[in-house]
Amino acid sequence: MAQVTIKDVRKRYGQVQVMHGVDVDVEDGQFVVLVGPSGCGKSTLLRMIAGLEAISEGTISIGGRVVNDVAPKDRDIAMVFQSYALYPHKTVAENMGFALKIKGAPKSEIEQKVRKAAGILDLEKYLDRYPKELSGGQRQRVAMGRAIVRDPQVFLFDEPLSNLDAKLRVAMRVEIKELHQRLKTTIVYVTHDQIEAMTMADKIVVMRDGRVEQMGAPLDLYDRPANTFVAGFIGSPAMNFVHGRIAAEGGAPVFVSDGGAHLPLGDRVAEAGRAVTYGIRPEHIDVAPGGIPARISVLEPTGSETQIFAKVGTDSLDAIVKDRIDAAPGDDVSFRIDTRRVHLFDRESGQRL
Repeated sequence: MAQVTIKDVRKRYGQVQVMHGVDVDVEDGQFVVLVGPSGCGKSTLLRMIAGLEAISEGTISIGGRVVNDVAPKDRDIAMVFQSYALYPHKTVAENMGFALKIKGAPKSEIEQKVRKAAGILDLEKYLDRYPKELSGGQRQRVAMGRAIVRDPQVFLFDEPLSNLDAKLRVAMRVEIKELHQRLKTTIVYVTHDQIEAMTMADKIVVMRDGRVEQMGAPLDLYDRPANTFVAGFIGSPAMNFVHGRIAAEGGAPVFVSDGGAHLPLGDRVAEAGRAVTYGIRPEHIDVAPGGIPARISVLEPTGSETQIFAKVGTDSLDAIVKDRIDAAPGDDVSFRIDTRRVHLFDRESGQRL
């Protein structure tokens, strides 16, 4: 396996710059997920690592070797695509061993590596089948097997689960994570699904408009988002944001929203009069007597929990509670906010205070 170093990488299409000095370090054996909304540059960055896109400025190194001018086939990487990219006229075994065949590897070596990869991915009984005879999840495993047999330094995954249904995506997430733990491989994985990023990554790189907004361990990003973009992107359901100002009442600071709602700050400190955005995650709001008066707009029970969409004055707050709520839209409830979990952001810049 190998370390991947991306240093001050920029990408231009004519006069339009789409990547703006990206720096990312992927340690040997690390599982790094590039995440962000459509058009943020994550797939472009992955394709530049693979050599499928040219770099306008900066350097990309794999295993200590700068690969800017190295052909994709010579970078010792393997890529798993969203569309599987299997040859329909070849069997599973032939698809998995094709790259080795092109390299001129002995037939016995190809068969050995294909069977080993098939054993890892539970594909032994499908080796003689064709892609059209497989389910979506099985096809994705074949695509992963094709990458494994090459024994590359780095695995690249480009939204490999987006074509699968929700239940199968969860199962495949577990399979890919187990594969990483078994092979100790270096993986760079692209997705727009922040749940995939949170559950699979050793390190998450959050991107927006060709820039890195924040990178770090999943729970670090969840607990200490650098700005409102990261705070709103990481976590599901999304963080509540309420705009307002810090006021001093009775000598203690309090947050007053533009709609007049008073929300607790706990031990958070900010100067009186400052315009801020107040952030609190739905799972850090509970229903309890003596709290903040709210009126229910919508209830969404899922069995294990209930999501409450409510109005606090003219402001909206969403809460996730474990208990089942005997209430209906239009009813009044009382919200209690866990003040240890309150986030404050500068209203103008969006940066964390």
